[in-house]
Amino acid sequence: MLRFVKRDEISKRKSAVIRIAAVVLALLVSAIFLSLMNLDPVKVYNSMIKGAFGSSYSFRETITKAIPLCIAALGIAVAFKMQFWNIGGEGQILMGAFAASIFGLFTPNIPKPLLLLVMAAAAIIGGSLWALLPAIFKSKWGTNETIVTLMMNYIALKWVTYLKYGPWKDPKSLGFAKIAPFQKNALLPKVLGINIGWIIAIVLIILIYIFMNYTKKGYEIAVLGESENTARYSGVNIRKTIIISILLSGGLCGLVGMIQVSGVSGVLSENVSGNVGFTAIIISWLGSLSAPIIAVVSFLFAALVRGAANIQGIPQAVADVLQAMILFFVLGSEFFIRFKIEKKAGAGV
Repeated sequence: MLRFVKRDEISKRKSAVIRIAAVVLALLVSAIFLSLMNLDPVKVYNSMIKGAFGSSYSFRETITKAIPLCIAALGIAVAFKMQFWNIGGEGQILMGAFAASIFGLFTPNIPKPLLLLVMAAAAIIGGSLWALLPAIFKSKWGTNETIVTLMMNYIALKWVTYLKYGPWKDPKSLGFAKIAPFQKNALLPKVLGINIGWIIAIVLIILIYIFMNYTKKGYEIAVLGESENTARYSGVNIRKTIIISILLSGGLCGLVGMIQVSGVSGVLSENVSGNVGFTAIIISWLGSLSAPIIAVVSFLFAALVRGAANIQGIPQAVADVLQAMILFFVLGSEFFIRFKIEKKAGAGV
């Protein structure tokens, strides 16, 4: 005899308490699960902390994992703010990596600063164009962008796979299907032992925050997300706003592809996205579509992934279950932030 009622408003303090309670509950339930597996929860949690922050190397690796998550989540958040459900981050990352690789592989001898700028611009354009098709379909015919963007992920994946087995196959790979690695000139430089993507991420966090909160176009995107009729009555150009926001969303995801291929892997492959596009969807929601919060959530999520992957003495499947359990409780807390439980009227009669 209970029902869920949407909250009109909730204080920041109460929402913080709910999130903290979710994390504590997740750790307690996970501890029970680990105990049933004859594992010491304290040792496992300690190993996770050491895996994420236990050394300068671990900390750098955590930051490296947080960079693509943060930038991709910023891009996804721009589209989600307008209630354009961009589920195509994976494909946009792959096409951004592909576009950057055209110059990284075939024009490696131009000056490094210029080459990296051209690769970044190509990646942004590649990701934007890959997002443009569902944006046009949505603005002109009202198609379901969730399905279109999702399906385009697989087209991008198969395209990169085709390149690896076909025209871009490295003749020096001794018969193995792989694309030639980038030359040193096409690799992102490192600052403090981490690829320069972390500086790019910080700049983008600031720019996206300003864009979404202090510019006319950011306001129009937010209004369109609240109500299309209100946006139309306010004089917002619906089609133009949809296209601009999705181009920005796809461009940021495409830039992630360049950072991953040039700053992390050094070679184009179908695994270069590493499920970042899908994970960014979760992070953008947990970050309440706010750039500063997304930055914090990205770092914490990267720490969770890094820590779970470095637990010693347990099967990887157990580490994955532990990671998923913590994520499940954290996501569940968002429901209770938005809704409250009430008794139905007359339930006790």
